[in-house]
Amino acid sequence: MTPVRLTLIDLIIVAVYLVGIFLVGLKYARNYRSDIDEYLLAGRKLSLPAFVATLVATWYGGILGVGEFTYRYGILNWVTQGLPYYVFAILFAIFLAPRIQRSGLYTIPDQLYQRYGRPVGFLGSIFIFFLTNPAPHLLMIAILISAIFNISFWIAFLVGLFFSLVYVFLGGMRSDVLTDIVQFGLMFLGFGILVVNLVKKYGGLTFLQQNLPSNYLRFSGGENWQYILVWFFIAFWTFVDPGFYQRCYAARSPQTARRGILISVIFWLIFDMLTTTSGLFARALLTNIDPLTAFPRLGEIILGNCWRGLFFVGLLATIMSTLDSVSLLSAMTFGRDILWRLKPDTAINRNTQIGFIVTILVSTMVILFIPSVVKIWYTLGTLFIPGLLIPIICNFTKYKFGPNMIFTGMLGSFLATLIWFLIGIKKGSLAEPLFILNIQPFFVGLFTWLFLLPLASTRFSINSGR
Repeated sequence: MTPVRLTLIDLIIVAVYLVGIFLVGLKYARNYRSDIDEYLLAGRKLSLPAFVATLVATWYGGILGVGEFTYRYGILNWVTQGLPYYVFAILFAIFLAPRIQRSGLYTIPDQLYQRYGRPVGFLGSIFIFFLTNPAPHLLMIAILISAIFNISFWIAFLVGLFFSLVYVFLGGMRSDVLTDIVQFGLMFLGFGILVVNLVKKYGGLTFLQQNLPSNYLRFSGGENWQYILVWFFIAFWTFVDPGFYQRCYAARSPQTARRGILISVIFWLIFDMLTTTSGLFARALLTNIDPLTAFPRLGEIILGNCWRGLFFVGLLATIMSTLDSVSLLSAMTFGRDILWRLKPDTAINRNTQIGFIVTILVSTMVILFIPSVVKIWYTLGTLFIPGLLIPIICNFTKYKFGPNMIFTGMLGSFLATLIWFLIGIKKGSLAEPLFILNIQPFFVGLFTWLFLLPLASTRFSINSGR
């Protein structure tokens, strides 16, 4: 990404934000390093406002990907990246959130270990480690910092790591929540400023209708139904999203968890309206740009001094609030659910810090092979969600499948998805795979599960709950 043109006052505003959020995150870095509940779950005392702020801020880290998607497909971005997530989040809040909070566990793999045993728990931990990989957020933060300060990508990558991860490495979830509360306000402020200026300068819907391809204002975005449907299935990610579970475990009460998610949906809807509107204006006003840079370029040309700096702070806050959270989740999964399970006599918090290092290394490799935010989302969601959905959902029902069946289903679903995906890459490319009969690998994984489930009939039983 070529540098954006910022004035000295804009750069000062951005620098003050980076240093300020770093210092806020460090506030609890020493106090709770040896306390497992505090380090991993902020003491299980999240109030309703803190719960909403951290959940809303954490869910939106892929902001440059949102700009990329809207620039390419129009309001299809909202149809695929917004609407289905509201639905599943509401269902999660009503049926799962209170039960998760009352369980007193730490992670999703805890549930798998507890109900299905060690092999299933370990395999699930590996899947979740990759699902929580922060590669797309590291890619975005590096691109944005590189453009703001006119430095190389990899130097920007290191700067982003330092200002986003050091405080959460030291202070855990308590530091994460404190910074999320600040970033929650900044992300809304940044995009609010941008949209107000756009509408004031160019008008509203009439301008967009006159300056956008017609399919950009259609719900389908010109794509086929299967492509849209697979994104709806990927939205099942909500049911296996470790961030939702972590915040429910950390909530003060079951009511806080349920109400917090329902209130968050309202804020997500508002923020989606702001970002989708911005993306449509970017497509109407800007041509021949890298879609991933749609929002930075739009802010650069539309906003004046100082306002431009605040908008870029909003972009950074949106990404960093998720980057630190998912990095902590990935590190927790590796440190507690993999390392600690292998060596129970080791310190969980120390293992989690080792997990941070492994997470960063894996994320770097993912970025090298898949340098696109949307494609990283798609690839990781496609490969790992199908194998996790059924065992996690069954965990909240009275029905119980045998551990061997669950392990076979998870592994079989993943392998079928992976093989189908690799065939598509061979027929096309990593960037543009061509799938047999245009069938998405996600569905292959789910169909594999549906094929294997009848084989579980001899092992199937109803859990009496006693």
